Amino acid sequence: MPDNIEDIRREYTRHSLDVGDVDKNPIEQFRRWFDEAGSSKVTEVNAMTLSTVSKKGIPSSRIVLLKGIEENCFVFYTNYQSDKARDLEVNPVAALTFYWAELERQVCIQGRVEKVSEEKSTEYFQSRPRGSQIGAWTSPQSTIIKGREILEERERQISEKYRDVDVLPRPKQWGGYSVDPFLIEFWQGRRSRLHDRIVYTRSGETWDINRLAP
Repeated sequence: MPDNIEDIRREYTRHSLDVGDVDKNPIEQFRRWFDEAGSSKVTEVNAMTLSTVSKKGIPSSRIVLLKGIEENCFVFYTNYQSDKARDLEVNPVAALTFYWAELERQVCIQGRVEKVSEEKSTEYFQSRPRGSQIGAWTSPQSTIIKGREILEERERQISEKYRDVDVLPRPKQWGGYSVDPFLIEFWQGRRSRLHDRIVYTRSGETWDINRLAP
């Protein structure tokens, strides 16, 4: 680790952002930025930080993958027995953060969370690569295990169990969540830390758009 961490910095100069530049619908604005990030060959363009809060009020964050935007909601999938799922059971709100360094851009989203339908979860689960399906059956996510060999043995057993099965069933403890946003902020890095921040806040069926100080 370098001794001068406090001196690590860079100037942001690639783009600018103004209220007059953005779409009136933040979902369409997100799609625009997402497509630009994909075209810029951003690594893991759909990677996002998911932040949740436990019943004790303790926040936690981890990286998950966005798997769709459906009915203006952001969708991801996980194990329903995981720490994040337990948090969402008691506090069904979450924050999502995308950071695309190549474009000097960040998007922050806050929203209410619901499980997607079992039918939708099954449809997506069975579209995944077979190895990922077996992995979902294998891992007792977020529980303490004595060693990796336990996972490897479980994987072997699951692979053998479904060796002659073309379409694996979805584990009941696995499925999707839908984040219905009530706030979306678009951040564009600018010179001298005078960044552009445009925030959308939902008001009924419409969105209010404002600039925030950096």
